[in-house]
Amino acid sequence: MERIERHACFGGWQEVWQHKSESLDCTVNFAVYLPPAAAEKKCPVLYWLSGLTCNEQNFITKANAQRYAAEHGVIIVAPDTSPRGDDVANDDAYDLGQGAGFYVNATQQPWAPHYRMYDYIRDELPALIEQHFPATDARAISGHSMGGHGALVLALKNPGRYRSVSAFAPIVAPSQVPWGEKAFAAYLGDDRDTWLEYDAVVLIAKAQEKLPLLVDQGLADNFLEEQLRTGLLEDACSKAGYPATIRYQEGYDHSYYFIASFIEEHIAHHAAALQG
Repeated sequence: MERIERHACFGGWQEVWQHKSESLDCTVNFAVYLPPAAAEKKCPVLYWLSGLTCNEQNFITKANAQRYAAEHGVIIVAPDTSPRGDDVANDDAYDLGQGAGFYVNATQQPWAPHYRMYDYIRDELPALIEQHFPATDARAISGHSMGGHGALVLALKNPGRYRSVSAFAPIVAPSQVPWGEKAFAAYLGDDRDTWLEYDAVVLIAKAQEKLPLLVDQGLADNFLEEQLRTGLLEDACSKAGYPATIRYQEGYDHSYYFIASFIEEHIAHHAAALQG
């Protein structure tokens, strides 16, 4: 691994690292915020998954999360959203290919050799973090939009791996909305039954554990009705008896202004579970 950025931030350090990923078969970046407490002891880790078109930079430069991570003694890890490189398959559209990995393991060509973000986030990245940084194995996961979808799916499919989950404006039912239908058809093929393994609304019904779950959705989000459909998650949680806190925020859109406005509460949500 090679550290390519380091900035003093709220008494800790915001770093960006680069490494060759075995899961993705390419060189990738990830960001790590180390709070002041990490200089003295191992700290729990919150994994943040970003949305379409983003990389590791969006969250660390726009969300103001470091301030609250410093207060709570939580490490934040923000990976890229897809494999990258000249040899990695891509598409001209913003919602497929590089910057749009959807946190699945692709099975179709030309995507399958590199697009294994699910394995990378679940297995490879935490192993690196816990080996090379002052991190405990207490993990939480959160994300925005496509990353909110990824956070929900990873938490629901892997009981015992995370202590809490949250999301901002997540794609809750990708098998039922245009973004997900396009990506899943490309990455997973035409068999829609295989898509359901990455659909939070479906997974809620058979969840083996009930993690603390917090979701914020802006009511001025122009993607709400067609792509996000938060109400489907609300209905699924109600039917399954899953104790979710799903909040609708008047006037807020899909941007990082929205995330920055509520990130303090999300980090407190995770800190309570990680340190409780």
